Amino acid sequence: MKELRDLKVAVLAGGPGSEREVSLASAKGVLGALEGRVREVVLVDVTGEDFDLPVGTDIGFNVIHGTFGEDGALQALMEKKGVPYTGARESSSRVAFDKILSKKCFLQAGVSTPLSETVVVNDGTAEPGEVGIPCVVKPPREGSSVGVHLVHDLEEWKTAIADAAKYSPDVLVEQLITGKELTVGVLGDEVFPIVHIQPRSGFYDISNKYPWMTGAGGTDYFCPADLPEEITATVQGEALKAHRSLGVEVYSRVDVLLREQDSKPFVLEVNTIPGMTESSLLPKAAAAAGIDYATLCLKIIKLSFNFG
Repeated sequence: MKELRDLKVAVLAGGPGSEREVSLASAKGVLGALEGRVREVVLVDVTGEDFDLPVGTDIGFNVIHGTFGEDGALQALMEKKGVPYTGARESSSRVAFDKILSKKCFLQAGVSTPLSETVVVNDGTAEPGEVGIPCVVKPPREGSSVGVHLVHDLEEWKTAIADAAKYSPDVLVEQLITGKELTVGVLGDEVFPIVHIQPRSGFYDISNKYPWMTGAGGTDYFCPADLPEEITATVQGEALKAHRSLGVEVYSRVDVLLREQDSKPFVLEVNTIPGMTESSLLPKAAAAAGIDYATLCLKIIKLSFNFG
């Protein structure tokens, strides 16, 4: 492998999915962080499968969130091109992006995760099943809480199913856990301090995640989360177990709910291409661990070469 300072890095951003604007914001941060620290860094705005890499690219830094960038499609194309890329490989990306497949892996590995079932939607409707109501309804292959609904009654159920069916004919229905929303960054074998996510209203949906993009909502973040030492260790342990259960390479950000009544953690999902703006949650957690934003980007590149 070349020295980091000798690399030509193509920052792969945008994508054809619903998280395009978020991805471009992540790319802006990564470009600034790598400028002057590698030989050359170039933005590649990816709109679909037909994209070209600059001549001499040593590695692609993938910040395409959600569809295409996070589901294994981009990874497969990069492997065909024979160019290394950052983050999880094709197989683990595909499994982590599919909440139904992820859930199966969590259960096999003994990861604490909410009770769930898969509901097949016919003509935009479906009946509540074993999980019942209240519950959470999720399209299984979308990111940034797109199409996610908290359901408390039958009318909300009907609305949630109809909306989730726009994205997929199979819908994940999970037990509704109430408590603190947490997220845990993993880089290599290192588990970062926990971030406590506190939406100012409702739950951590797309308007609360990206108020700069939606013009609504907002969220407060606390890192390290104010939790007892033993609970912190338990949450971090479940996050690492979840990360490893999916075979995820290099790094991820694991979303966890800490149940209010007994402080038991429940893993929701593993994000293999988490937000990478300087104010995103993985960089916040890295900073709390003493790793600045630029160093985080360089560490991701360095670790990614081991899985090339």
